[in-house]
Amino acid sequence: MDEFDLQVRYHIYDSCMERGQPPLIDELSAILNVSKEQIGDALANLAEARILVLQKDSGEILIANPFSAVPTSFLVETQKFSCYGNCIWDSLGLAAMLHQDVRIRTSCADCGRALELEIIQKTVQAHEALIHFAIPARHWWDDIVFT
Repeated sequence: MDEFDLQVRYHIYDSCMERGQPPLIDELSAILNVSKEQIGDALANLAEARILVLQKDSGEILIANPFSAVPTSFLVETQKFSCYGNCIWDSLGLAAMLHQDVRIRTSCADCGRALELEIIQKTVQAHEALIHFAIPARHWWDDIVFT
């Protein structure tokens, strides 16, 4: 990664922190006043470094951990916006990254029952909820989209 890649990374996460989702290539190109090709190259470098996951067909951002660019089973509601975590781990990470209370709405992967938990003053508040990590962390990047 070079200085430009880091600048792109900064703008991606700035957007995520402001509105809850990563920007599109067109938006980054306009903000940084560079070509879409330059943005695409920077995104590829960031993906290579496991900072992002890109959509295979378009090269757009799919995941800027802990933010998802697409709807998932983990809706995270903040006072400012709603966004999606990629998994429960990322959803908890959103509360930590944003330094604010959040509500996470999801469902049981086994039975489908609706589940909700809140992070209030850095403490998980849940009723009858179990957070389960089915895949050991050392294997998450084996298939990060599935994980």
